[in-house]
This record gives sequence, C-alpha cells and structure tokens, in this order.
Amino acid sequence: MHPKLEKVLQETAHRNPGEPEFLQALTEVLISLDPIIERHPEYADYGLLERLTEPERQIIFRVPWVDDNGDVQVNRGYRVEFNSALGPYKGGLRFHKSVNRNIIKFLGFEQIFKNALTNQGIGGGKGGSDFDPHGKSDNEVMLFCQSFMTELYRHIGDKTDVPAGDIGVGGREIGYLFGQYKRLTGVHEAGVLTGKGLGWGGSLVRTEATGYGQVMFARFMAEDRGESLEGLTCAVSGSGNVAIYAIEKAQQLGAKPVTCSDSDGWVYDKEGIDLDLLKEIKEHRRGRVSDYAAQRPSAEFHDSGRVWAVPVDVALPAATQNEIDENDARTLVKNGCKYVAEGANMPSTPQAIEVFQSAPDVSYAPGKAANAGGVGTSAFEMEQNASRSRWSFEYAEERLEAMMREIHNDCLATAEEYGKPGDYVYGANITGFRRVADAMLAHGVI
Repeated sequence: MHPKLEKVLQETAHRNPGEPEFLQALTEVLISLDPIIERHPEYADYGLLERLTEPERQIIFRVPWVDDNGDVQVNRGYRVEFNSALGPYKGGLRFHKSVNRNIIKFLGFEQIFKNALTNQGIGGGKGGSDFDPHGKSDNEVMLFCQSFMTELYRHIGDKTDVPAGDIGVGGREIGYLFGQYKRLTGVHEAGVLTGKGLGWGGSLVRTEATGYGQVMFARFMAEDRGESLEGLTCAVSGSGNVAIYAIEKAQQLGAKPVTCSDSDGWVYDKEGIDLDLLKEIKEHRRGRVSDYAAQRPSAEFHDSGRVWAVPVDVALPAATQNEIDENDARTLVKNGCKYVAEGANMPSTPQAIEVFQSAPDVSYAPGKAANAGGVGTSAFEMEQNASRSRWSFEYAEERLEAMMREIHNDCLATAEEYGKPGDYVYGANITGFRRVADAMLAHGVI
C-alpha cells in the first residue's frame, strides 16, 4: 500500500477504535487506491484523504416513545452526513437492533462511492436507529417514527440531506416519517425523503430498483463474458425488498433462483422460488421463510447453515454485511459459481473477496457498484419531485438499466486504465473516488 494510504489507514484506525465494519469498508477502498495515488499524487495532498475518511457531521440523539402497554421506551437515533462534495447527502435509514455508530459510519462511507458511481449528483450519508420494527404494532411504529423525525427534521431537506429506506424501513415507516416532517415544518417538501408512496411523490420502479439493478449488473457481467443468465441457477440470501425483486428480475431473465432466507433460517426450493407465495408471506403477512416452506412441497427449510452451500451458477447476496465468509466463498467456487453480484452492503468478508478475486472463473462485483440501482432511482424520484413530473414504469426501468450499464462499463474501463483489467473492485473504488476527489479539490479545504 502507498505510504500515504497506509498512514491514513493507521490514523483512522487509531481515532475510531471499536468500529470494525467501518475500518473494513475503509481498508477495502484504500487498498484499491494505490494505482491512482501513484499516478496522481495530488490526490494525497491538501488533506484530501484525511477529510474523505472523516464524516462532515455525525448526529446522535435520543428517541423516546410510548409502547402499547403505556411504557416509555428509549432508543438511539443516528445520522452520519459523510460527504457532500457531489450533492446533498443521500442514503437510507436502517431500523434494526444491530445499528450503532460503527454500522452507520460503514454504510455512510460506502454510500459516498456508490452515489458517485450513479453520476446523479448526490453525496453520501446514512442513518437509523437500534429500534426494531419487527413484532411492533403499527401504532408503536408510528409513535417511534414521529419521535425519531422530531429530532432528525432539523438536519435534513431536499437540498441538504435526503434519507430513504433501508433494512426495517419500508413504505409504512417512510409514510410516518414524511407525515411528521410535514407536520413539523408546515411544508410539503416532497424531495426530502425518497421511497414515498406513489400517490404522494413516489417513483415507479423505486421499490424494485435495488434488486432489479443487482441482477441487471450480473447480466452485464455475463454478457461481458459472452454469456447470459438464461438457464442459470441462483442463490439469493434475504427475503426483504432487495431479495424479492432480485428474484423477480432473475426470473424475468430466464434464471432460476432457488433460495431465500431470513434471521430464522433459509429455504432451498428445487423447483425455483414461487415469487407470488414469497411476496404474500413477506410483504403482506410479515411472516417468515419457514412459512413459505410449510406451504411449498418442493421447498426445504433449514434452521442452520447458509444458502451458499447450494450449488449454483450465480450468487446474489441481498441480506446484510459479512454474510459470506471465506468458507462460504470457497464452497461457492468449488461448486462452480461463476458470478457474484452484491445486493447487500459489504456482504462479503475481506477473506471471501480474496477467494472470489483469485478464482479465474468467477466475476465478482462489490455492492457499491451492483446495488447502486436503489439510490440511483431515489435520485430519479428527486428529479421527478423537483419537476413535478411522473415517469411511466417502462421509462423509469429504462433509465435504471441505462444507469446500471454505465456503472458496469465505467468500472471495467477504469480497471483497464489502471492496470487491473476485469477487476470490478478496483474499477468501482477508483471511479467513485476520482469523482469525489476532483470535486473536493475544486471546492478547497472545507
């Protein structure tokens, strides 16, 4: 590693003890920057790397609310506004018991480069809370969201910071958050949140965008090798929004997804996932994948192990960070997996990534490239809000596909330019970094 990059990594690790995921995300990016720092040493001047690795603003606040039993509960809320060089901060809100400052910082740091890859003029941020909406009543979720927004509203706006959904934050939560923002400000500022309902400023394809974009990226990877996804089997992890629509798009392209999962276990369906049944259970009943297996004769439910043990051609991780470890990666490679396109944020450990990149027959795409369709379509939603227009599903999907193709091609072109042909990790990190760094240098030391 270039001495300057090594110095920044060591100093950042010293200043951020006890934040392993943040340092993991940071290390993965910095390692990739060797070629561009060697060729363009100006990127190591003006404290640019030091500024890039330190959030512009970190907000932590108390979120008190009253549950259905009349008891007061207290959660912690976060918003990390990491970098605004390319535009207003943009990134989701995650409501999950695992949320802490370390998780939000790792997600926010990844978001900087992901957003840069979209070319949509958006900066990087992330937020959330250790509140878990699972098992809560609608009333409890509403009261929590209203309390959360009562603090957050003063820090966001369509030209400042535009949150969206993430794990635990879907249409219901966005609705409650938007209603409270409107109540507090007295302004119907549609562009302040994305992932909204279609009747009040939302965009068609936004719900599908992350999963669709993930599979589109995998398709472009296959096409680059003269292949297609038609007839290939896929392992998909998760069963939330990203996983469901990754399964849907894969099926549309002729592939056969055979797995899904949640925190209770995972399902293998040898006949291919029944998407209508999965949607009914997860989106309407808020049930578990074990319910899917109970109603599907061809499906097996497993309460141990992981979906990566199933022999497949394509791996589509769509659940959470570090869900593929070194052993999982070796199993996938041994079983003949050819394409790995990440729909979750940083779902592969560094050791797993090393296995994928060293396997000659595997094409591996990191989440910041392969799952950028979600935030890119959020930017399309902002565009529609600003112009008071509404795009058709077909047009929005065309824009999504064009954006994902451009990201794919930019990654390959940059990797080739810097001596790493075919390496999507180097391509994604250097492309994103260069766009952010050029803007930061133009803006001066701020």
